[in-house]
Amino acid sequence: MSDEPENQENSHRKLVIILVSVVALMFGVAFASVPLYNLFCRVTGFGGTTQVAEDQSSQVIDRWITVRFNADIDKDLPWKFKPDQKEVMVRVGENSLVSFSAENLTNESIKGMAVYNVTPDKVGPYFYKIACFCFDEQTLEPRQKVHMPVSFYIDPDIITDDNLDEVKTITLSYTFFRAVDDE
Repeated sequence: MSDEPENQENSHRKLVIILVSVVALMFGVAFASVPLYNLFCRVTGFGGTTQVAEDQSSQVIDRWITVRFNADIDKDLPWKFKPDQKEVMVRVGENSLVSFSAENLTNESIKGMAVYNVTPDKVGPYFYKIACFCFDEQTLEPRQKVHMPVSFYIDPDIITDDNLDEVKTITLSYTFFRAVDDE
């Protein structure tokens, strides 16, 4: 009879260890899910996530695509934000440079961060940015106006994807949000 309470105590201890391990595992998975999802999107272009290139394309193909630009701002960010041109016609593989304008409408310094995507979503794996204001937080001083460049190209491999033969227009969209202060 004296072994029964000890066995029950051991089984309770094992149950507590298992439950704590499960909670720790769930926390770890939740913590890692955002970076893993971002990596997945970058690799696959899922959701219109664009790719990042170190250098421009070495091959230009005589297929023209219109790239339109969209600019939005979260309601909590008191900035004006717009593309400097509505659209450009580019050849596949050709490096293009465009810019967006932003203006801080307040009397205080504000940090913003842009998120981006392209539509149609299936173009994401073929849309490469070489340089973009969206790679880093942007700080605008009181009433400051800036022009922010974006350098990009459309990967020549797009012509080998039969699902993209009908794509004549791509929309590159940005939405600026107020960056979270580290203070």
